[in-house]
Amino acid sequence: MRDLPWPARVYLVAVIGAAAALIARSVVTSGHLVTQDDLGVLLVLALLFLVCESMPTLLNVEQFAVSVSFSASLAAVVLIGPEGAALVGLTAVLSVRPGLPLIKRLFNGAQFAICGYAAGWVYQWLGGAVGVPQVNQFDRLIGPYAAATAVFVPLNILLTLTMIGLATRVMEVPMRGMVQFLLSYLGYGTFGLLVAGLWATVASISAVLVLLPLFVARWAFGQYHAQQRSYDATIAALCQAVETKDYYTRGHCTRVSLASTMIAQEVGMGLERLRAIRYAGMLHDVGKLGVPTKVLQKDGPLTEEEFAAIQLHPMRGLEIVRGIDFLDEAYAGIMHHHERHDGKGYPMGLAGDEIPEFARVIAVADAFDSMTSDRSYRGARPVEVAVQELHKGAGTQFDPVMVTAFTRALEREPWQPPRRVEPPPPDAAEAPTKDHDDPTMPIQVVSGP
Repeated sequence: MRDLPWPARVYLVAVIGAAAALIARSVVTSGHLVTQDDLGVLLVLALLFLVCESMPTLLNVEQFAVSVSFSASLAAVVLIGPEGAALVGLTAVLSVRPGLPLIKRLFNGAQFAICGYAAGWVYQWLGGAVGVPQVNQFDRLIGPYAAATAVFVPLNILLTLTMIGLATRVMEVPMRGMVQFLLSYLGYGTFGLLVAGLWATVASISAVLVLLPLFVARWAFGQYHAQQRSYDATIAALCQAVETKDYYTRGHCTRVSLASTMIAQEVGMGLERLRAIRYAGMLHDVGKLGVPTKVLQKDGPLTEEEFAAIQLHPMRGLEIVRGIDFLDEAYAGIMHHHERHDGKGYPMGLAGDEIPEFARVIAVADAFDSMTSDRSYRGARPVEVAVQELHKGAGTQFDPVMVTAFTRALEREPWQPPRRVEPPPPDAAEAPTKDHDDPTMPIQVVSGP
């Protein structure tokens, strides 16, 4: 606990205190938490909860995992009531997940207890009957149960993300995929109703029967996030291959991806398109793998043949990634990010709205990062100067809408320029190299060899 910032400590104590207060209130008002008749049900559901909670699915967020154990708490809402649901959630303290600190166990148990109690209260308030459901009255439980799930799941996510934000001191939690995640979690909540329904016919065996679909759900969670990690690893490998061709562009792909996402969010792109443009930003220069290094790093004017090789790199990039089916709309961004708003760009000379939206976004992000990064022939320009250059080129080189959107995004989320690049050893760079994405250093082309 000493490693936690003081706001996180206060929040932790508040959550644990609130859970303790709810349980104490139930004891004071009714004299007990559960009846002896409900004790067996409580033990079975607590065991089901504990098994699932001890085998969570790790997500892409560092040291963050999810499980479908909450289904047991929701089953307790129907079979035992708010107090039983709170006690089932409290068993998270006993999780045998390896390496889980006591502080996390206490927090998990407390927040699950709060969520269970709140869901149970809503269930009863809407007329849901507590106890083993009668077969001919089961349909009356569906509405109150759905409302209880709609309370439990968002409250669980809110309490957890607040703790993560306070502990990491990053209060802006990425929302990419959050809606899909929330809907999936709500869907898995139906397993609780399944347990309650089966209990009417096979009693405690229902908990065993529901373990199979619960672990299938866990496997599905893991497969989805393993797939996302695989996608990211593929993109990162291609980016690393591109950046090995130029010492001064290390990290360029990642920063262009970030800036492109900022613009896309500002113009209101949806979650799927945000993911696609993040990939497009990472891979926008992958076609440079097909351009000779001596051309990319040439100091001084290019011959017509060399400039033609540069102009072909977006098309080569499309050829390289064409077989990666998850890129979707990213193809257009890779292919056309060097088109100009006035039609004087390449490779196809598109103008205005003819240029795909992804390409218009990446063009701004690409130029901005190039200007705010160190290059062998100059130091990084200040962010303010780079923004001025973008506005100077708005309507000619860049789409004015995207430039304005990026300016607004920078006002809300200040840009962190990359660390200063130490020059490579003398034998690693024979001559200064120019960055062909830098709008302040136009490419010079001469006729002849």
